[in-house]
Amino acid sequence: MSNQQALYAFVSYLKVEKGLSPLTALAYEGDLLQLAEFLELKSRSLLCATRPDLLAFLEQLTANRVESRSRARKLSAIRHFYKFLLLDKRIKSDPTLNIESPRQWKVLPKSLAVSDIDEMLAREQAKPQHPALALRNRALLELLYATGMRVSEIVNLRLEDLDLAGSKAIVRGKGDKERLVPFGVSAQKRLQAYLRDARPQLCRARRSPLVFVDRNGTGLTRERVWRIVRESKLDRKASPHMLRHSCATHMVGNGADLRTVQTILGHADISTTQVYTHVALDRLKEVYKRHHPRGRKLGGGGQRESA
Repeated sequence: MSNQQALYAFVSYLKVEKGLSPLTALAYEGDLLQLAEFLELKSRSLLCATRPDLLAFLEQLTANRVESRSRARKLSAIRHFYKFLLLDKRIKSDPTLNIESPRQWKVLPKSLAVSDIDEMLAREQAKPQHPALALRNRALLELLYATGMRVSEIVNLRLEDLDLAGSKAIVRGKGDKERLVPFGVSAQKRLQAYLRDARPQLCRARRSPLVFVDRNGTGLTRERVWRIVRESKLDRKASPHMLRHSCATHMVGNGADLRTVQTILGHADISTTQVYTHVALDRLKEVYKRHHPRGRKLGGGGQRESA
């Protein structure tokens, strides 16, 4: 089996059996192609790679100053690939065993303050633009912040997925997995106004199943959503992913448990959601200082605990 045949079989497996999106499968394939090129210089193929070969590949990435997060992602792709080959009985042993993932600095997600969100929504409403587009953009921003949807999820949101009366939506996430996500009164009202007063003007004679459409009645692109979010902030330092992180950060900061946030964001693993525990810890410290007798700073006349 050649490298090309092995990669084709693996990518087909990812799409059909694992249900990964084409973009994710393409990223895996790209990482493995890079490994295949490295091995070819050593006159080796993917199927006969050994643990020392893989370690040498990772060492080269380090020498080329590839970030630890990128190295970890590539190693993850390599692990999935050799696990597939092992299950398919193409190899007899897994060369990735006992290879440690690169250590990564924990990067806390960037989020916006509640005042920033309010400013963005007010700015979008005040911008000189077509009234129908203003209603659409306001509804889009409200829903992104209310639900923490990914860009790919909101551009593919369909009319039949919305339950305005129940203030909830069916969201199709990674691997085409569905989840039910609630949203608040503010997003509900903005969506009602957009669907009633703006969307018919944008669609005209066209019939689209998608909730958010452009001025020609066709679905929004991911790039267009990014531009709407970026242009709604004065310094343009905003992105749809920041609204997603803001949704989670503000929920945890107001007492939501991580399991609830995990469900809303569509994280497959709770460890992904645990990055927001720093917010819960900050809140815990404030509650402790406010309510514990020894948590507050003692004043000049305060009593001290005796030995």
